[in-house]
Amino acid sequence: MPRPEIRLSDAERNLVVEQLNKAVGEGRLTLVEFEDRLQGVLAARSRDDMTPFTADLPVTAAPESLTLRTRGSSLRRAGRWVVPRELAIEARGSSVRLDLTEAQLTSPTVRVSVEAHGSSVRVVLPRGASANVDDVELSGSAAKSSVPDAGGLHVVVSGQLHGSSLKVRYQRRFLWWRW
Repeated sequence: MPRPEIRLSDAERNLVVEQLNKAVGEGRLTLVEFEDRLQGVLAARSRDDMTPFTADLPVTAAPESLTLRTRGSSLRRAGRWVVPRELAIEARGSSVRLDLTEAQLTSPTVRVSVEAHGSSVRVVLPRGASANVDDVELSGSAAKSSVPDAGGLHVVVSGQLHGSSLKVRYQRRFLWWRW
């Protein structure tokens, strides 16, 4: 019996919408073509349904992996930044905060490898995303995820913490403040 096609996630649709936006900006599509394709992408249920809308456009090359290294410093990534499929964090005596709420995602699943010594690592996810921190090895450390294991974007954290802390959570809001 053939396996049914897997349905699209919001993160996958957003990647294609970004590709269409870029094509309009480069002059590859007119606004009328963009609107037609956008409606088709938003109505698509599977990857095959989206293929006709992007088949004649170049694929944007994004890095497959990124390594962030810090020693005795504060490292922050927020706003519109490109998040590759695999992200490695190497921190010693540092504070690392990765905010994925407005980030441009290249994959619906992001694998984060953490090697932290005496550091704190915070990962802030958009609402509806999910996370898994079960593969983190702890040595005098703490790892906490206040995000359920279901949803569109899925972040899988693995690695080792030595005298460090890891927290994965949604963005907090109070009136107009975000943190």
